[in-house]
Amino acid sequence: MSSVTVELRNVAGTEAAMGWAGSHTVIVDRPEGKAGGMGLGFNGAQMLALAIGGCFCNDLRYVAQELGVGIHNLAVSVTVQMEGQPLLTTSATMSVACELIDGSDSRLLIEKAKESCMVSNSLRNGIPVEIEAAPKVMALANR
Repeated sequence: MSSVTVELRNVAGTEAAMGWAGSHTVIVDRPEGKAGGMGLGFNGAQMLALAIGGCFCNDLRYVAQELGVGIHNLAVSVTVQMEGQPLLTTSATMSVACELIDGSDSRLLIEKAKESCMVSNSLRNGIPVEIEAAPKVMALANR
């Protein structure tokens, strides 16, 4: 079993958060004017859509390497539908346009990536999410 941990902290002078894993960072915020948001980064729905699409893009590359084919052009679009109070994502639709270097049909590549995509398969199967209050904010120097 493996695990990944990401960290998020507030960005001084804003109500946005910076998240990171290793040397990679992202800003998370609400749209400007909503609950103190300044539109400095992605909102939760956008982050979810990016996780779904980004993971699939990575898996397409893994599968392409396994099959010995090269990807010439790739375009992925993810739409998440939301409703309710509290707001919940009720569905996600991903459209994948993939052109292979040799001009062959990419449907096999897309199907194999679909089978192995960790994010979409995890969401499809449902995952428990536990949220607990931590005793205090850990200083960055302690990390």
